Amino acid sequence: MAERAYDWTAIAQNPKFIELHNKKTAFLFGWWIFSTVYYFLLPIGAAYAPSLFKIKVLGTINFGYIFALSQFIVSWGLAHYYAHVANRDFDRLTKELVAELHL
Repeated sequence: MAERAYDWTAIAQNPKFIELHNKKTAFLFGWWIFSTVYYFLLPIGAAYAPSLFKIKVLGTINFGYIFALSQFIVSWGLAHYYAHVANRDFDRLTKELVAELHL
């Protein structure tokens, strides 16, 4: 089966592709900044505010454990939110682009 040749330059200059790329870039960059800051709050907080991370919350479970576990919950939440936005916006824009280019 022969592979199709695509004009990638024309695709990259298409207004629909530019809109899709800009929306994805803005969305991902914002959440990347949030994730990076949230991730580094654990080691920075443990180093500079150890008394905060030692506060007992429930039995032997302290704030540090809860904060560390919250990073898993937040990452799963972000993945779920990304899938929701991708299904709602990015996939729609991609379908419109493909339909416009007749691929």
